[in-house]
Amino acid sequence: TGRVRSKVKGGLVVNIGVDAFLPSSQVDIQAPKNLDQFVGQTFDFKVVKINRERKNIVVSRRELIEERRQDKKREILSKITPGETRRGMVKNITDYGAFVDLGGVDGLLHVTDIAWKRINHPSEALQVGQTVDVQVIRFNSETQRISLGMKQLQSDPWADAAEKFAIGAKLSGRVTNITDYGAFVE
Repeated sequence: TGRVRSKVKGGLVVNIGVDAFLPSSQVDIQAPKNLDQFVGQTFDFKVVKINRERKNIVVSRRELIEERRQDKKREILSKITPGETRRGMVKNITDYGAFVDLGGVDGLLHVTDIAWKRINHPSEALQVGQTVDVQVIRFNSETQRISLGMKQLQSDPWADAAEKFAIGAKLSGRVTNITDYGAFVE
């Protein structure tokens, strides 16, 4: 445990009983742009290098954070089961889906599992930083890949379609897509 004393070129000086150097790349998972915010604060560090001749000690806060993340990830992966519902935060959105942070481990929410209606891009329904409830669809323990779904938490609109829409009934709807072979009506 040490207290950050000052900012220097390339990092911070940390007092752990003696002065040690904390490179800016070892402050956090992503190197912070402003190191001044750490001055005066106390953190836990891992000693990564000692040079007795030069009386130089190098410490890392990043390695401890990564170790703790790995422990948390192992704990979550040991408890995860298909079918369970979890709350997570949308971390990243791609063309094919969204990555959801489940508290230390990420799962993929595929675009086809976001909603029962057709979604062209996940950004139509989700935003980065949004908190969502998801269901674990599949979990591969070997690859540690987690497939998630949101629509699975809603009732399937096709389950009672036969009762709602009788053959020969006249209904109003909105044309959502026109193709060579016909039109899709919602």
